[in-house]
Amino acid sequence: MIRTILMLVWWAFWTLLNALWGIPWTLLSSNADALFRVAVWGALVGAKIGGARIEVRGRENIQPGQNYIFMSNHVSNLDPPIVIPLIPGRTSVLVKSELFRIPLLGTAMKLASLVPVDRTNRDAAIASIREATTVLKAGLHMTVFPEGTRSSDGRMRAMKKGPFYLAEESGVPVIPVTIRGSFELWPKHRFVMHSGPVVLTYHPPISYAQAGSREALMSAVKTSIESALPEEQRSGAVATEEDL
Repeated sequence: MIRTILMLVWWAFWTLLNALWGIPWTLLSSNADALFRVAVWGALVGAKIGGARIEVRGRENIQPGQNYIFMSNHVSNLDPPIVIPLIPGRTSVLVKSELFRIPLLGTAMKLASLVPVDRTNRDAAIASIREATTVLKAGLHMTVFPEGTRSSDGRMRAMKKGPFYLAEESGVPVIPVTIRGSFELWPKHRFVMHSGPVVLTYHPPISYAQAGSREALMSAVKTSIESALPEEQRSGAVATEEDL
């Protein structure tokens, strides 16, 4: 309980502190790199305060100078503050549009080129894909949780098609990412976080051209992600959902 409260207090404090200096600095410098680096460092520190002992595997699959679409499974609120800071370089993220309404946080996310997603509006979802493509063409990575929301039982859910339209349209290769252990530490619907190991695995990149179709790319990404999960957290669900 104490670790969880300390983690949440740290995240709130760090968000406020970064907004107070980071937003003015970014506006004056027209460069969000410093805001991003400091913000994600604080996010990762919070996860470690909560008790996450993190191991990273497969860094050799990330080639310097190449940007990627990182696609990860999603089972816990711990996933973004672990996955995003550990990606080499600066990444944008597809974020629920309602989070952009939070004062200071929403402004900071806009300055950092994060992309809002409204999954209830198909036209808005298509606009998000176009905006994300622009971000990728500017040289940033993009990080996506293609299941769209956290799994409540630790098993992979069906993936949304939107991120794979993004891979097709941009031509940027996908690096499947497996986060293992975060569900056991902090599953959905539980307030208190437990301490324990988390293993983050980067798999070899897969391009749309290599896969040959969106469906084949979806299958290949799902297979890669599940290859580093225990059997009970794999899913037989076919990724056929249309929305983001």
